[in-house]
Amino acid sequence: MQKETMRIAVLDDWQGVAKQSADWTKLQQRAEVVFFEEPFAGPDKLASALADFDIIIAMRERTKFSKELLDRLPKLRMIALTGGRTWTMDFDTLNARGIPVCHTGGEKSGAATAEIALGLLLSAARCINRGDASIRAGGFQAGVPSGDVLDGKTLGIIGLGKIGSRMARYGAALGMQVLAWSANLTVEKAAAAGARWVDKATLLAQSDAISLHLVLSERTRGVLGAQDLALMKPGAILINTSRGPLVDEAALVERLKTGKLTAGLDVFAQEPLPPDHPLRSLPNTVLTPHLGYCAREVYAQFYRESIENVLAFLDGTPTRVLNPEALGQSR
Repeated sequence: MQKETMRIAVLDDWQGVAKQSADWTKLQQRAEVVFFEEPFAGPDKLASALADFDIIIAMRERTKFSKELLDRLPKLRMIALTGGRTWTMDFDTLNARGIPVCHTGGEKSGAATAEIALGLLLSAARCINRGDASIRAGGFQAGVPSGDVLDGKTLGIIGLGKIGSRMARYGAALGMQVLAWSANLTVEKAAAAGARWVDKATLLAQSDAISLHLVLSERTRGVLGAQDLALMKPGAILINTSRGPLVDEAALVERLKTGKLTAGLDVFAQEPLPPDHPLRSLPNTVLTPHLGYCAREVYAQFYRESIENVLAFLDGTPTRVLNPEALGQSR
């Protein structure tokens, strides 16, 4: 009896870069590899399209693997995740079914994200996006706001991990004073990163620009709500390249409507951002479509290591496993 061919789905409906980012030959010699480069029109289409696949290579947190979806994927044996962490996996269900989730590294991902944060800050401060739009519309300087110099201003960093620390260095290079806060940050750790620790309220009140660099969790969800946004200086800039739900998005929209705040956003509560979302029409925003980690070097590592992870699983030696409990192992 002929052995059934293993089927692998590559979810690549973000930028359609998977094919050219790695050499898929070894994997294609052992399995049927199908690339999905268009978004699915709802959960039913998603479940139907993936129901016959044994392995799924997923792009970061783009697809939510809920119990409802997993229950409709009877053949699923393994998920290869690009990146090192996720909040979109129902690990209880995965563990109960013995389905490992194997992750990749992303050494350049932090640098890529910090660079996007810096770009958003510069664009928001100097109205680069507004100037670009004016020229493309046939105009020039007329109607383009004058912007603000960052040298001598204060940058507040919320979350001083690897990306936040890099952003702190960028701020210092621009001649900015750097403040920092997070729930677990100490005075000593802030100083080691070239920042001064202050409490949350002080950071909000004193910063000319604030950049968010927290991991999304139940504790950090909504870390900036309506009252927090109201504490920010009139004319301040908010940068978010971490996760949309860190900010109360409805409250942010209302604050932006007052004209007292400018926002540079790479992440949103719902992605892709709905076509009719009010953020799209507010002039005091700089918006990018979750490009933080989207760089050639990052994609090359994501897909090279995803292929390695799948091959290791096929060989019976799963590697880089996020949930060893699925394999009957302890962390």
